[in-house]
Amino acid sequence: MGVIAEMGHVALQTNKFEESIATAQAALGLRETARVGGDAFLSAANVHHELLYRESDHDAVDHIGLVAASPAALAEVYRRVQAAGMPIVSKTPLEEGIGDGFAFLGPEDYVFEIYTGMAQSPKQVPDFGPDRYGHINIHPQNAKRMKEFLVEILDFMVSDEIGDDFAYFLRCNADHHGIAIIQGRGSLHHHAWQTQSIVDLGKLGDRLEVLGGELIWGPVRHGAGHNIAAYYVEPNGVVVELYTDLEQIYDESRPPIRWEAEDTRWFNRWGTYNGKDFRSHGIFPTANAFIR
Repeated sequence: MGVIAEMGHVALQTNKFEESIATAQAALGLRETARVGGDAFLSAANVHHELLYRESDHDAVDHIGLVAASPAALAEVYRRVQAAGMPIVSKTPLEEGIGDGFAFLGPEDYVFEIYTGMAQSPKQVPDFGPDRYGHINIHPQNAKRMKEFLVEILDFMVSDEIGDDFAYFLRCNADHHGIAIIQGRGSLHHHAWQTQSIVDLGKLGDRLEVLGGELIWGPVRHGAGHNIAAYYVEPNGVVVELYTDLEQIYDESRPPIRWEAEDTRWFNRWGTYNGKDFRSHGIFPTANAFIR
């Protein structure tokens, strides 16, 4: 549909490095594909990584990885970023496993890595776990500005909009959203993983109980995106979502669905919970995330 073909990965700095890895494996079902120094690479799909933990003395968003549609699309994003005056922080990929790419500093100090080509990592016979990484949810201080950046620089399309510049759900392919943005404190709220059945959401709750954790919400049916989801908090303070039944949009001309801010069905179709405490979780980007 545009210069970005799919969501690639999310990279997080964590001061609970081993605990974060163990939780991603035991609760969510990811596999560790590689470890290089203080970098641990994890994946659900047949790729080198969809989640990267970087050992750090603080919890922060390191960068967000997006897959360019082609080498020509990668070059076009580079041109647009330069024309917009956004700082290029690296002309090469920020981590191993990626063929070609670059990183830049976007709105509100989020570092975006755009790339083509990632090494493969064949899956073992699965015991449990999601199919793939799906999307992220960001709570920028200026939702409208973040939306305009995603649309104008990266060709994302708006699937749903809530209120007057309060929230937007944006897609780069048929998935209803790859990036959701809700006006907030500037934090990354959650990263989300696709599974095949609502049964898997119940099994996630069972695993968390055994591990001494808990679901903080769900299963729930959202209105925007229609997905059924369950959520827990990982050791670094970021929320993790496991979801199924996400709306697929194949018509590029499909107009955004508009929800009034007071119509909470966009958030919760199965109840009246408004998510106030749910939205208190998350971690913030660091302007120095790209300094190694």
